[in-house]
Amino acid sequence: MKMQLVGMAAVLVAGLSFGSPAEAQDAPSTRVGTLVATPQPINPAKEFVGRIEARERVDVRARVTGFLEDVLFEDGQVVKEGDLLYRIEQAPFQAALSRAQGALDQARGQSAYADQQFSRAEELLKTQTGTAASRDQRLAEQLTAKGNVQIAEANVQTAQIDLGYTEVKSPISGLIGRTAVTQGNVVGPDRGVLTTIVSQDPMHVVIPVSQREFLKLKSDDRTAAKQELSALIRFSDGSAYDFPGKIDFVDTSVDRATDSVTMRALVPNPNGRLIDGQLVKVMMQLETPVEKILVPQSALLADQQGFYVFVVEDGKAAIRRVTLGRESGMSATVETGLSPGDQVIVEGIAAIRPGAPVSAYPASVLPKAS
Repeated sequence: MKMQLVGMAAVLVAGLSFGSPAEAQDAPSTRVGTLVATPQPINPAKEFVGRIEARERVDVRARVTGFLEDVLFEDGQVVKEGDLLYRIEQAPFQAALSRAQGALDQARGQSAYADQQFSRAEELLKTQTGTAASRDQRLAEQLTAKGNVQIAEANVQTAQIDLGYTEVKSPISGLIGRTAVTQGNVVGPDRGVLTTIVSQDPMHVVIPVSQREFLKLKSDDRTAAKQELSALIRFSDGSAYDFPGKIDFVDTSVDRATDSVTMRALVPNPNGRLIDGQLVKVMMQLETPVEKILVPQSALLADQQGFYVFVVEDGKAAIRRVTLGRESGMSATVETGLSPGDQVIVEGIAAIRPGAPVSAYPASVLPKAS
């Protein structure tokens, strides 16, 4: 836009002879169309490409090795946390639990006998019919027996855990994928993923933002005021998604390979329209519009000193140097140089020069925020 304006301005400036102030006062007034500089709410947006990611994603694996007896879900169904998905043959693990419990009973019996032997050795030592060496031996046997009880209790606990692992349950609520194994196969920790579950509501959309665009977002007045960005999603067919997302994470470093910063938005997904891995277009804008003065781009002129517009002051055309912000459709935002109430000349610019008398009428074209 700047190059076009500079070229246009060069032609205009070259074709104008400003003349002396006296000549400007004697010249007849020129009719020009003006608009009153009025702050308008604008909310510019930037479009990026993002990818939908599930907030939670779990690869379901068997934690014990055994034959698969049952697959208790349908591929693609919605499951809840704690739902039973697979059942592994339980008989070997029940037998292992019984053995562990039997060993625990033996250890407890030996511990009780060792306690009695130690008590007798203590009494004999008090009546001087026993020896300290015998008492110390019984004490060692008692401590060993107690240690054996602890080991046996741990073995029982391990056997109970292993038996519990024969029932593979859903760790999260979400949409379950296709089962990778069927009934009768041997499954185990080293035999791969059984299936995958992805959460559905809410979802994340991950947006890589170039460093240049990231700096623009960071420098926006509303971002400086710590107002949240909102992410509006469009699908590949151009249709809009119903629910806006909120930016909840900005990466702490720039990706050296792509020179981009990863941003992430949290998006409601009550109807399941967003799918894990889906590519979407994301429009990022700030929630609360900002009041800015807009002028039509056709009213902007440029020279070596920068951009300017003509305004009406005391019935004459005057130059106002302006600092521009972002484009907004066919208009541009003015950061500095204009005040509310200024009469900006937007029609008849080619026929005026600084100091020339003008007769203003309301312009037919008004700037609008896109």
